[in-house]
Amino acid sequence: MPSITLRTALPQDRDTVVELIHQLNVFEADLVGDRRRDYDGANAYYDELMIRLSRRNGRIVLAEAGGIVVGVMGFSLDQDAAYVAAEVRSHGTVTDLIIHEEWRGKGIGRMLLREAERLTKEAGLTRLMIGALVANERAVRTYSQFGFEPYVSFLKKEL
Repeated sequence: MPSITLRTALPQDRDTVVELIHQLNVFEADLVGDRRRDYDGANAYYDELMIRLSRRNGRIVLAEAGGIVVGVMGFSLDQDAAYVAAEVRSHGTVTDLIIHEEWRGKGIGRMLLREAERLTKEAGLTRLMIGALVANERAVRTYSQFGFEPYVSFLKKEL
């Protein structure tokens, strides 16, 4: 396996990031049924993500193998509501973690999570947050093995 390098995404990486978002949308659509399967949905999400990250001192980090993007992570610095204790109110957030389907299970997700830890510590913070669809058992298992533990659970009811 070629060595993996990490770098911050540049504007010219848009199409590559959108392709990975699209792959994840299709994968998650099979799990939960409410994800868009079209490229317009992936493009629209990319635009939303870039606005959100720019407001939250965030970035997209790419994992590359031999110059090919094999993973992408959205990362931002966020703040919880005033009822959360001051020492952990501000935290890092992994907004998105997508590994190209052919590269899953090779440690790239863990490498990106270590980078999220590093960025969180670099900002002087001690808490890192991440979300996952409950139905995405592989992601939940990976995040748990990495040391994440349940914190908040959102429940849904279709009306």
